[in-house]
Amino acid sequence: MNRVEHLTEELLERLLESSDISDYLDSQAVVERELPDYLFALMKAHNLKRADVVRGSGVNATVVYDIFAGKSKPGRDHAIMIAFGLECDLRETQRLLRLAGVAELWCKQRRDAIIIWCINKAFDRLATDNELCRMGERPLLQTN
Repeated sequence: MNRVEHLTEELLERLLESSDISDYLDSQAVVERELPDYLFALMKAHNLKRADVVRGSGVNATVVYDIFAGKSKPGRDHAIMIAFGLECDLRETQRLLRLAGVAELWCKQRRDAIIIWCINKAFDRLATDNELCRMGERPLLQTN
């Protein structure tokens, strides 16, 4: 992630202050970013390999490789698990979820609040699943 990413709030302010929509759109603030591009950028930024992401996420290797290749999009829990595998912070996780086309984590929802807390405490996926179970919530990795 070599270029500076502006906060959504900053971009919204620029958009609302623009006298012409073309000026805003031409300012390179709007980027068409695809999920695989973001996943590879995160992997590089965190100095990880896909095998590390597979191990850290708990998601089947074939599923992870298909998502990285753009062949499929993850469901919400798989996207969260991949975020753990990529060692994402909360901002990176929310962006990953948006690009995956699923709902972001919401602090007003009990299970999401636990996951947010775990991400903020730098828990890994396994520790997060343990915390979810301890709090009576469904873990990310289903072991049926």
